[in-house]
Amino acid sequence: MERQIKIPKIFTEGQFATQEERLAVRRKPNKLFIGIPKETSFQENRIALTPSSIATLTGQGHRVVVETMAGKKANFSDHQLSEAGAEIAYDKKHVFEASVILKVAPLTMEEVEMLTLNQVIISPIHLPTLTEAYIAKLRQKRVIALAWEYIKDQADTFPIVRTLSEMAGITAMLTAAELLSKNANGPGVLLGGIPGVPPAKVVILGAGVVAEHATRTALGLGAEVRIFDNNIYKLKRLQQNVSQPVYTSAINPLFLEQELYTADVVIGAMHSPEGRTPVIVSEDMVEKMKRGSVIIDVSIDQGGCFATSRVTTHDNPTFKIYDVVHYCVPNIASRVARTASLAVSNILTPILLQAEGAGSIERMIYQNKGFRHGVYIYKGSLTNYHLSQRFHLKYTDLDLLLTSNF
Repeated sequence: MERQIKIPKIFTEGQFATQEERLAVRRKPNKLFIGIPKETSFQENRIALTPSSIATLTGQGHRVVVETMAGKKANFSDHQLSEAGAEIAYDKKHVFEASVILKVAPLTMEEVEMLTLNQVIISPIHLPTLTEAYIAKLRQKRVIALAWEYIKDQADTFPIVRTLSEMAGITAMLTAAELLSKNANGPGVLLGGIPGVPPAKVVILGAGVVAEHATRTALGLGAEVRIFDNNIYKLKRLQQNVSQPVYTSAINPLFLEQELYTADVVIGAMHSPEGRTPVIVSEDMVEKMKRGSVIIDVSIDQGGCFATSRVTTHDNPTFKIYDVVHYCVPNIASRVARTASLAVSNILTPILLQAEGAGSIERMIYQNKGFRHGVYIYKGSLTNYHLSQRFHLKYTDLDLLLTSNF
């Protein structure tokens, strides 16, 4: 007779009984605490969130604190912001108590001092003004810093850069037309010309978004346009988008020099996906340009594509080298501050709402590759390869840091 082992009922009962259905429980979203300080540098006139966006965010339970007068230059009053649900702070330190800081200009060193551990900063970096000391201070604060210039969307494009580039292209051409006038101490040239008088010649370096909108504006004003870019696909796309034949060429030094020497306006519209834009026009080329001609270097945000370019401000936007007028304002879209604020706010708001769905900004960085691409400082580490090369600093792969944290 075989010996039987008695098994306790606890291990057998209910094994085949109907079980309760177990549904996935959605992670409870963390509400964001967003701070928007008043801009004090670069004659910045924009604000990161407009009243309509603030109303959307506060309606979802998020908290938004705005420093008093932050929206004044974009024609958004404290009353409008407050009615939308924002708290108005009369002390900048109160704004920097927020976990997420939104800015439309780079942080000043005084603002960097106010940062606290693990804060998230979303702002531009303005590569020409970025210094090793600035990066070192951000690393010391152990914050998470994202650059507008590097944030991507699902289509692998740069949404903030694209939107601001559209405005920059239009504004650059209108600014050039103004600088050619006698009232601006220019040569007194009408950009479009009239019957019997040839139009001004415009040379555009680059065939991206800035170039396309600058071309549309120049052609609309009646100017003669020449476009140079080494990306033939971009040249074809621009040709199609403007819906009329325009002169296009690869960046051949011989052809480029010939066009520069007779140009009335030269627009620098090169963009680098990662780091500094290449210098296309040497100082020798600038020296041989027409006296009174105008250079507008929209690429100055990433270092500029003219050897003679240096950062200027809205208060003192121009300087002359070899009697050629240079306009090198990095935040050129700030000239149309209200429109620019609305455009930026429309991009940032969905990003912030996506962060709520992910559970937090940090979790969204982990989940969203395009958003993650914008991170250049992560809790004490420099995670942008091109910045590390520029300043000869140690580079750390962000994916490795995130893997270790999650």
